[in-house]
Amino acid sequence: MERDGLWHALDIPAGVTLEALLAQGPEETRRAAAGAVGPLPGAVPVAPLRPGKIVAIGLNYLDHIRETGMDKPARPLMFAKFPSSVIGPGEAVVIDSGLTGSVDWEVELAVVVGTPLRHAGPAEALAGVAGYTVANDVSARDLQFSDGQWTRGKSLDTFCPLGPVVVTPDELGDPQALRLRTVVNGETVQDSSTAEMLFGVAELLSFCSASFTLEPGDVVLTGTPWGCGAFMDPPRSLSPGDVVEVSVEGIGELRNPVVDGTR
Repeated sequence: MERDGLWHALDIPAGVTLEALLAQGPEETRRAAAGAVGPLPGAVPVAPLRPGKIVAIGLNYLDHIRETGMDKPARPLMFAKFPSSVIGPGEAVVIDSGLTGSVDWEVELAVVVGTPLRHAGPAEALAGVAGYTVANDVSARDLQFSDGQWTRGKSLDTFCPLGPVVVTPDELGDPQALRLRTVVNGETVQDSSTAEMLFGVAELLSFCSASFTLEPGDVVLTGTPWGCGAFMDPPRSLSPGDVVEVSVEGIGELRNPVVDGTR
């Protein structure tokens, strides 16, 4: 974890993975964060976890719904991103121009599940959160829209940057009052608040748990606000050489360069 500009080792017993720690519950995770030991100057940050599954929500910000011109969903619009799409801070988003020519950014508040949730009410679901991190739901818009469903366009390798840290709920406070921003090559393109969510964190987790079990270490991406490149006039896309920085208040900034990976 990051503290005072340095990376520290979490106080996790030998042989125990972060996912196993999460399975013990949010309180154990908080103790590990509080007991972080050993400054590690020069350490290279990586994705803070490798989720078992990534559940993502579309059209969940009122300002984003307005910019798309689409109707409000009556219930959360759910899709999946493959865990193989996860990268960490500083790692490159790789664009294969032979596969996609329209790659977009999406800053998101990511929820890390701490306890198994099945048929959980909103209060129980929120109590089961281990922490929060920042996500960039990188999206191949041409694949997303042409396929008619979103999984492939959202799941290309490197299309789910996560990090830089997982912040526990008691540290973060109200998840519905956080500023989110995306900066591309120094230009702010997204600037909003989680207060714009149509369905809040507690409601999203409860909704998901009604259909399937959310397990410790799973990640739920809660949607993105206005400012996506696909809905600008004219539309904009990421290109090799770009640098994307996404941030959520109280968690930090996730910075990734964009490189060419054409085969």
